[in-house]
Amino acid sequence: MRQSPIPGTHGRVRPLTLHGDTVLHSPCAEVTDFGPELAELVEDLFATMYAAQGVGLAANQIGVPLRVFVYDCPDDEDVRHVGHVINPRPAETDGVVIRGPEGCLSLPGLEAGTERYDHAVVEGFTMTGDPVTVHGTGFFARCLQHECDHLEGRIYADHLTGRRHRKLMRQVARASWSR
Repeated sequence: MRQSPIPGTHGRVRPLTLHGDTVLHSPCAEVTDFGPELAELVEDLFATMYAAQGVGLAANQIGVPLRVFVYDCPDDEDVRHVGHVINPRPAETDGVVIRGPEGCLSLPGLEAGTERYDHAVVEGFTMTGDPVTVHGTGFFARCLQHECDHLEGRIYADHLTGRRHRKLMRQVARASWSR
């Protein structure tokens, strides 16, 4: 029997911020108030992530420039990882660099081969202010790095160069959601 509530069941689905919005390209502010508004934001992030069928979502992706992200992501062994991190700091990224397909809810329908480490450790806090350390391998490590990038004002396209970057930017320009 499940002892904790299912993330997102009390949240509301918010509109996603799309590529080109300045909030996606600016570093987010530290969370200083661990009150009920933060708990509501985390619930809304889960609800929005699930509605968009994503595996991770940062607060600036719904227009809130705070250092918060949620995830419900498998690793390469299909172990499911569910949680959230407030004021995350990448503590470690190492292992093998792997180029794999990466997408983003703020660039819907697009993806590109992006290089990421296959191991990542993120330290931060829970919404109640308790310290938390999250270890990820494989696809989950990619997710953790992707969400931390969002909070620094970076998107996966910023990791691309040359032909891959030009191709993705042409796809963005042609996308129906593009400004």
